Amino acid sequence: MATLSARTVGVMGSGSAEHEDYAGPVGEALAELGVNLLTGGGGGVMTAVSRAFTARRDRRGICIGIIPCASETDRMTPRAGYPNQFIELAIYTHLPYSGRLGMHDLSRNHINVLSCAAIVALPGEEGTATEVSLAQQYGKPVVAYASVSAIRHFPQSVRRVESVAELKQFLRPYLDDGA
Repeated sequence: MATLSARTVGVMGSGSAEHEDYAGPVGEALAELGVNLLTGGGGGVMTAVSRAFTARRDRRGICIGIIPCASETDRMTPRAGYPNQFIELAIYTHLPYSGRLGMHDLSRNHINVLSCAAIVALPGEEGTATEVSLAQQYGKPVVAYASVSAIRHFPQSVRRVESVAELKQFLRPYLDDGA
């Protein structure tokens, strides 16, 4: 029996910069593969990849966002700016931490990683680096797609790809039907 996570690919990246040159093609590629897209549901790369993914009308998957709460003292309210307008299934959490606190138990990064068959890391900062580290810790396949300078702070053990074709080739074995 296939699970939702077996057809879900997480895309992690900057919460402020869109990096459209990477995020757009990744969103389109994931739509072509027929998978679900999971992001942190906010701005930057999360918005750009979600926009490209949802623009494909022939896709089979949905766009999922794991939404942080506003703060430790306000766990009922989503963080300002979340979810972005392209999220089709928002999963609201009581988890406020991200960025440099992305490894903390109160970070949604754990859910982001554990809910996916594989992770694609795009340019990002501390939060993205923690998601990459968590993917390795949890034994999830992870691949970086960006210029070397944009991902210099990711662990060297993370595979890097330079094209969408290589990205798709990396992902296919981890999807439940080898799409």
